[in-house]
Amino acid sequence: MKIRVFKYFYSKKPFYLCKEYSPIGFQFKQMYINKDTKISTLLKHHKDSLEAIVQLSPAFNKLRNPVLRKLMAGRTSIAMASKIGGCTPDDFFEVLEKLGFKREENKEELKDEFQKNPMPEYLKVLSENQKEIFDVREILTDGKDPLREIQQKLKHLKTAHALIIVNSFEPVPLIQLMLKQGFQVFVDKINEERFETYFYKETDEIQHFDNDSISETSNWEKIYNRFKNDLKEIDVRHLEMPEPMLRILEAIESLEKHQALYVYHKKIPVFLLNELKDRNFDYRIKEVQEGEVYLLIFKI
Repeated sequence: MKIRVFKYFYSKKPFYLCKEYSPIGFQFKQMYINKDTKISTLLKHHKDSLEAIVQLSPAFNKLRNPVLRKLMAGRTSIAMASKIGGCTPDDFFEVLEKLGFKREENKEELKDEFQKNPMPEYLKVLSENQKEIFDVREILTDGKDPLREIQQKLKHLKTAHALIIVNSFEPVPLIQLMLKQGFQVFVDKINEERFETYFYKETDEIQHFDNDSISETSNWEKIYNRFKNDLKEIDVRHLEMPEPMLRILEAIESLEKHQALYVYHKKIPVFLLNELKDRNFDYRIKEVQEGEVYLLIFKI
């Protein structure tokens, strides 16, 4: 007697060896989630997760952009996304449970993901005159970027002083950026809607991101001449955040080794620079004047 083994959805494996196989029918394997589950994990597990998440908030419409999705989904948890979208983790669980996800009810999931550390003695002795508070919540709500203003404040920050950034979440990308510049950082969670991030310096040896430290502007002409016959151009000056970064990342995906991307920008895109390094791209920056910056981006 000849026995035929049916394949599951054209898989190379028999259906009973597929992870998604269920003896009660062809179903997605149930996945347990909690507030620390990454958005990328949800998207990979169920094809309808994207549409379910987008329905929660207009802020999530940006996830439809494949470049932004690739950039942010792997770094963003349900808890972080909830703050960005102005909703709650429970809202996520409600729509995702309809797709077969199951909320993980255990002590670890219910724990606060934020680990609060004691305030450094250095900060405890600072007077109110040595602290500057900058609340960026309204700025972000208006869709604007406070980074340039933060950088200006930090650039003029005196030793034995602290800049306190008030936000509704822990600003991890900003913290990583300033740590690279040599600042000390302490985050104090006041409540679910208020995080106070202290930036301070115990010495004057701080590396600010200006023209000289961000890139070697001295050999701009040399790099330009190297690629001048194989340049791709893109102008992002008219775009609002985060579109400039998305357009640039999308453009470099098709960049050949012998080519460079010439970018017309209105500011130095600090967060983009870190992303370029992570993707093995180099760059040069030429700041012409206020509101006019040129970038050359090429493969390492």
